Amino acid sequence: MTVSSPTGITVPVGDAVLEGDLLVPERASGLVLFAHGSGSSRHSPRNRRVAATLNEAGIGTLLIDLLTPAEERADRATGRHRFDIELLARRVTAAIDRLRRGPAHALDVGLFGASTGAAAALVGAAARPDEVAAVVSRGGRPDLAGAALAGVQAPTLLVVGGADPEVLELNRRALVVLGAAEKELVVVPGATHLFEEPGALDEVARLAAGWFSRFLGAPGVFAKGRSR
Repeated sequence: MTVSSPTGITVPVGDAVLEGDLLVPERASGLVLFAHGSGSSRHSPRNRRVAATLNEAGIGTLLIDLLTPAEERADRATGRHRFDIELLARRVTAAIDRLRRGPAHALDVGLFGASTGAAAALVGAAARPDEVAAVVSRGGRPDLAGAALAGVQAPTLLVVGGADPEVLELNRRALVVLGAAEKELVVVPGATHLFEEPGALDEVARLAAGWFSRFLGAPGVFAKGRSR
């Protein structure tokens, strides 16, 4: 599939304006919003690799900075924002609402979260149950979503590295609490937290593409009544 270049997009949230890169392939089956993790941004090479795989599978992507440049500078110095799940989730929700008002409004929306961004994605999914069709977490901290876990209705895939034991245990516990009827935990053998091992990130991308292809644009699973 031929994939075009991304288009810049802005998301106003309170007194902040977030920057993002939107790419929607022709006849896309859905659109995935990326919620980046601790100390990361829309320029994350790992998430961009996953996004490229989704684009090749005919799925649109929105990679967005959940922090402003000033907040990112402060976070690098203090780490004060990266675990502020309430702030990050509020911005994920604002991005979902922005997509609903844009040219891709008819597409089902999925969320892909990494590390603390996974918690923000899950809180956003619980806050917008009629708008989020599927969620994928990569090495995520779903436990940080707290009580919102039980309110998640969207089919959710948790992907964790087999050599990331603490996060794996947190994901196993979160899976029990997660409210989604369709939910699954997949362990990538030998992978550490950042999936830097040969082939590990490719496996994450393959799993994500399969999950989103299954649940985005599938009216029998998630029918919101919007025209396509």
